[in-house]
Amino acid sequence: MAVDWALTALFAALVLPCVLRLVRLDYARLGAGVRHGDLAELLLVVAMVAMVSPVGGPIPAAGWQAVLVLTTGWFAVAWWRRRTCAHHALSAAAMLYMVTAMPHGGMDHGPWLTMPGMDARLALPLIAVLAAGYFVVDAAWSGVLVVRGSAGADSGHASRAVCRAAMGAGMGYMLLASAL
Repeated sequence: MAVDWALTALFAALVLPCVLRLVRLDYARLGAGVRHGDLAELLLVVAMVAMVSPVGGPIPAAGWQAVLVLTTGWFAVAWWRRRTCAHHALSAAAMLYMVTAMPHGGMDHGPWLTMPGMDARLALPLIAVLAAGYFVVDAAWSGVLVVRGSAGADSGHASRAVCRAAMGAGMGYMLLASAL
């Protein structure tokens, strides 16, 4: 239960830098792709808060599935066209997998999205392990960029890298914990 609340606090804390980047950054200079990435980060952070919170979220699992299908599709098409945004497409797809592969048999949690206290594993745990591997490696790489100072302090790049590292580590943990 303590880990669930700690993850909830971590993901909730990531909402602030996402919102601040959306409010402060000059997207005319940075481009629409950066704005879309920041919006995706905010959406995915809020979804993670709803998923890991012991009290659940106000949006039913089916609502999150619809949002995550659209987000995955949007970034998959963007990746296909410009060869960018692959990370956001993979992140949204992994979250869609988590929401969809959660056991819904007893419906003890009602229609609400809650992963804590789940006593069964996700369907197809190999997918979860592979996705967790990607997110752990990506989190480590983002962390290295922050420590080296390669992410840069201007235009929110350091904030973005810190959020990406924290989200990747959290998603990797959730995927592994629910798959094993």
